Amino acid sequence: MHLTRRALLGTAIATPALAQAWPTHSIRLIVPFAAGGAADSAARAITPKMAERLGQGFVVENRTGAGGSLGGAAVAASAADGYTLLWDASSHLVNPAVMKGLAFDYATAFTPISQVVTFPGVLAVKSDFPARSVAEFIALAKARPGAISVGTQGNATAGHLGLLQFSRLAGIEVIHVPYRGGADAARDLAAGSVDGVFITTVSSGPVVDAGRGRFLAVTTLARVPSRPTVPTLAESGFPGFDSNEWAALFAPAGLDPAIRARLFEALSFALADAGVQQRLAQIGAVPVGSDPERFARFCAEGRVAMAQLVREANIRLE
Repeated sequence: MHLTRRALLGTAIATPALAQAWPTHSIRLIVPFAAGGAADSAARAITPKMAERLGQGFVVENRTGAGGSLGGAAVAASAADGYTLLWDASSHLVNPAVMKGLAFDYATAFTPISQVVTFPGVLAVKSDFPARSVAEFIALAKARPGAISVGTQGNATAGHLGLLQFSRLAGIEVIHVPYRGGADAARDLAAGSVDGVFITTVSSGPVVDAGRGRFLAVTTLARVPSRPTVPTLAESGFPGFDSNEWAALFAPAGLDPAIRARLFEALSFALADAGVQQRLAQIGAVPVGSDPERFARFCAEGRVAMAQLVREANIRLE
């Protein structure tokens, strides 16, 4: 987690009087995804501790639809006073490339505050699949181009884009099978009706633990603490490979830097709490807590990379 005691203290000390007076009432957090999902669960695990630090509560509002853009539009149109925030995911970087006619510009409508958590992805295969390593998987795919099926949680999702990146780097061609979510893809993996999946560890874990699937590699730069024996794709011949779902905190564009600093300090306080860390671990989330400047660079670079990948792969949302 990218947090240091010095950074926390420095942020708190540097916060001017304007931010000290904020907040005076509850904060609305719009989650553009369904209640009970991983992103929503992470938000509800973290915000009570943030509220404790700020002295005001959070009201979590699920506003779903249009790949998360309906919730994004609501926040983009809100006042930049720190009382309406957005809890978004990797679709924040993908939507501009796959959606036409958006009422706002993702690149300019928001103030990035922090990438809060990641949900590590994994390449897993069904239990009777011949490959027992990434190298063997690639060898089979090259011997049988277009014959191996790999499921993801849907078109233009983190899993789909990660699978595209991996396939291109490996020089292989597989059949992409999009589902309506990771749970559906995992269910078909367990049934053996799909050869592999490129979804989160939390979605695929129960299938593997039941002996009906096998992990080949995680898609994070570092190994996942809950699955320490599973190598990374970076270790498996793809240095620097890092493609995962995530959840992050944004505010409308024009947020006062002092309020942004207070929000980040409260978030850092929450992520450092052992109880919050335990709840996040239960839903397969890994704390990140990147600072606003670092996260802004991540978003800018990610938008460019995703736009290029979507264009080259001709990905479209119907």
